[in-house]
Amino acid sequence: MQDLAVDPDISDLFSAVLGDPGKVLAAVCHGPASFLSAHRPDGTWLFKGRQLTGFSNEEETQAGFAGNAPWLLADRLRLAGAEYVAEPAWTPHAVTDGNLVTGQQNYSAQVTANAVMKALKG
Repeated sequence: MQDLAVDPDISDLFSAVLGDPGKVLAAVCHGPASFLSAHRPDGTWLFKGRQLTGFSNEEETQAGFAGNAPWLLADRLRLAGAEYVAEPAWTPHAVTDGNLVTGQQNYSAQVTANAVMKALKG
């Protein structure tokens, strides 16, 4: 997760996918950490103002990860400018914002996959 958050090559890929309404960008659990390094050429964050979800602070704490993490995903997404949306811990939950689909944690894999299929059909 921490490596993806600083990957310098990810911006072009994500920008190309989000810029094509026929494609879908999806991530589940800690996957949205990869979004943190994606910026437009002018330096603005690619996901600013987008609704999304990912592993919540409550889930990080309950899973025992929070105490060892240098940062928490939900906090970093909010600070970067995302409209982070979470359900209670361990609830299957997916968020669709245009052609961006995110799932909260591992229990959200099926609802996220369903949302991806719906987005591809739409």
